[in-house]
Amino acid sequence: MTRPQATGPASPPPRSAITRLLNVVEWLGNLLPHPVTLFALLSVLILLLSGLLAHFGVSVPDPRPAGTSGRAEDGVIRVISLLDAEGLRRIVTGLVTNFTGFVPLGTVLVAMLGVGIAERSGLLTAAIKQLVLGAPKNLVTVVIVFAAIMSNTASEMGYVVVIPLAAAIFHALGRHPLAGLAAAFAGVSGGYSANLLIGTVDPLLAGITQEAARLIDPAYEVHAAVNWYFMIVSTFVVTGLGWFVTACIVEPKLGPYDPQQLDPAAEPVSMAPLEAVERRALLWAGMTAALVAAVIAALVVPAGGALRQPGMADTLGSLRPFLTGIVVLVAVFFGIAGIVYGALAGTIRNDRDVIDAMARSMGTLSLYIVLVFFAAQFVAFFNWSQLGQVMAVLGSNLLQSIGLTGPLVFLAFIAICALINLSLGSASAQWAVTAPIFVPMLMLVGYSPEVIQAAYRIGDSVTNLITPMMSYFGLIMAFAARYQRDIGVGTLIAMMLPYSVVFFVGWSLLFFVWVFGLGLPVGPGAPTYYTPG
Repeated sequence: MTRPQATGPASPPPRSAITRLLNVVEWLGNLLPHPVTLFALLSVLILLLSGLLAHFGVSVPDPRPAGTSGRAEDGVIRVISLLDAEGLRRIVTGLVTNFTGFVPLGTVLVAMLGVGIAERSGLLTAAIKQLVLGAPKNLVTVVIVFAAIMSNTASEMGYVVVIPLAAAIFHALGRHPLAGLAAAFAGVSGGYSANLLIGTVDPLLAGITQEAARLIDPAYEVHAAVNWYFMIVSTFVVTGLGWFVTACIVEPKLGPYDPQQLDPAAEPVSMAPLEAVERRALLWAGMTAALVAAVIAALVVPAGGALRQPGMADTLGSLRPFLTGIVVLVAVFFGIAGIVYGALAGTIRNDRDVIDAMARSMGTLSLYIVLVFFAAQFVAFFNWSQLGQVMAVLGSNLLQSIGLTGPLVFLAFIAICALINLSLGSASAQWAVTAPIFVPMLMLVGYSPEVIQAAYRIGDSVTNLITPMMSYFGLIMAFAARYQRDIGVGTLIAMMLPYSVVFFVGWSLLFFVWVFGLGLPVGPGAPTYYTPG
């Protein structure tokens, strides 16, 4: 007589190496405090380090030529204590001006005034929906990725509108809805820095880059459009890469969709085409946007244009007023188009609605403003203590000693940024921490802040897809659960990993070909190399 086998709870299926690795990343990311708390702690750390290193007389020779602005007479960079009486007075008197004078703050707020009108009026949503729903079936994937990239002009729209819409479109076409979700997610988050237009992220990053560059060159200016050329080309490259991964890797791996996985409780995403009044409003908004663009072109293109520097030859330098004020023009462009659309669509009825749209857009930035306050203090303390200059000189000397001063240094830089992004998902928070170190370091090696920023944007974008620390990751999980009820974090990350790998390789290759192979500028008035002094 055979004895019955003892039964117990089934052992969990073995986890793959990738899942275990990603779980470690998630665990490490969860150990990090909130970005606001992180900047507060880093600010305190800078104060303590400045006092300690100044006490021991830490200094380095200044590599900049004699007579360079900001160079000490004796040619030595010393760590300055912020814990003595003079340092404390500087902190107390500069706390407010550090915040109000932080370059990214004003530019982002101004840009959002116009973009907020366009978003709240429904213009951006209608434009994206019309683009995606009107695409031929054989171009659906390409259009979805492209639309997702373009949605980054308004930060939240891509996550809230494009991603669930893409999944619903794939489902309606008989294709796997998670493939549509993955394609849109790849465009919105993996292609975060690519765009045909200047968005809110451009002035934000440019302001931080400028602050970091001034650690070496106090007069250096970085305008919002310094990466525009490269980001325009990147838009089409990332679109092509996103289509390739979706069609050749992700969709075949997912296979046919099992309708039994569909959550019956999930609210369907509206795929209804635009109503006649919305199409009419969109048409007139487009015509208005074209007219505004024509007016701006008339002020910029002619040699004596009002937005050119008077008395200067017809060079990129003469475009300084236009490039410096491009954020204002972006706000005007989106604001006017949004008002026209809203007036015709019925979403804006009077001036109160316009003001409410601007006020609500400012409300969405409340956390950002709090973050900026502490980030501004961190950057200011880093600058005052001269820790950034000392670290930059030591880092550049190390790179020169090991011979890593050529273009290959950017491959390491992009990889470092991509790894940091796994745990610190905010683009502004990560750049505020890393820019004061890497921008001066690579400037001393001989590269311009504009090129350094372009490389950073690649690293910051490509790993957004595979980190649970990305602020919208939970929302993406919720969308995915509509079509696969048992989906886990590892499943989603494994699905998005091919995009991260292909984007990293393809986008980095584009960077090297564009900058060093073809010798093209990353943006208007953006040099490739920097010479101190």
